[in-house]
Amino acid sequence: MRWSTPLEQRIDAAADRMLRDAAAGGVRAGIIEFVVFVLKQAWACAFGAALLLVIVAARLFYPDDAALARNDLLTLAAVLIQALMLVLRLETLRELRVILLFHVTGTIMELFKTDAGSWAYAAEGMLRIGGVPLFSGFMYAAVGSYMVRVHRLFDLRFERYPHRWMTAIVAVGIYANFFTHHFWWDARWVLLALVALLWARTVMHARIRRLVIRLPLLAVFAGVAFFIWLAENIGTWAGAWAYPSQVDGWELVSISKLGSWFLLMIISVVLVTWVYPPQAPERRSSRASRAEASPRDAIEAPPAEQERPR
Repeated sequence: MRWSTPLEQRIDAAADRMLRDAAAGGVRAGIIEFVVFVLKQAWACAFGAALLLVIVAARLFYPDDAALARNDLLTLAAVLIQALMLVLRLETLRELRVILLFHVTGTIMELFKTDAGSWAYAAEGMLRIGGVPLFSGFMYAAVGSYMVRVHRLFDLRFERYPHRWMTAIVAVGIYANFFTHHFWWDARWVLLALVALLWARTVMHARIRRLVIRLPLLAVFAGVAFFIWLAENIGTWAGAWAYPSQVDGWELVSISKLGSWFLLMIISVVLVTWVYPPQAPERRSSRASRAEASPRDAIEAPPAEQERPR
């Protein structure tokens, strides 16, 4: 049975109680499933949302002449948020390994990209490497945190998932292209085509409670990339960093960045498969079919225990 935090268990238990008296496929059941879906998505975003809130609050309320530079404040806040996630058992040490890897790979890319002039941070604070404040790596870690948590919260399963060694090769190519396109041929369109070929037939199964939704995985990647782009607009508006086009005044981040975030999703997914290897949807049994016909019985036990081996 999948591990979950006490809060997640309470959300699931409350949903199960309300679903007992809700007809399968009815409006009430649909509303309950939708609310649980939103709550779990928000919970998966906990780290990123907390970090973004701190960034906006620092822009609005932190004095410019404070003894502690704003970038250093953001770094200390990010460390505190991550520590609380562990202390409160909202993330496991196993998941933290992937999150730290996001942090390291993101920071390396930040060092290169800022040196190449792709974007810039305010030259302030002591907690930085060159022109890159250390809180920048936590923004990549926030993506990693979301990816590992959403995988667990929705018990994600996949139909026709490509071989992991193939996905790893494409992910390495994507990461390398973030660097090499500055002085060599930009292969992003070739990489996008490879991504489409690999994941075109992959369908994601996400269990809310009673309901399991099925979505093309490429569409899921695009959706996550869009929401990261929205968060990026908030971050640049708050002055956390700036693109060259924003130096003379803030403007919307170019929509072309969606392609970059889409490709970053592939790196994220491949890293997460180290912690959660892709699994196929559970095969339906006669018992599962009977449970589906009887909504009350279907929710008496958690989904992971409905087909317990005899």
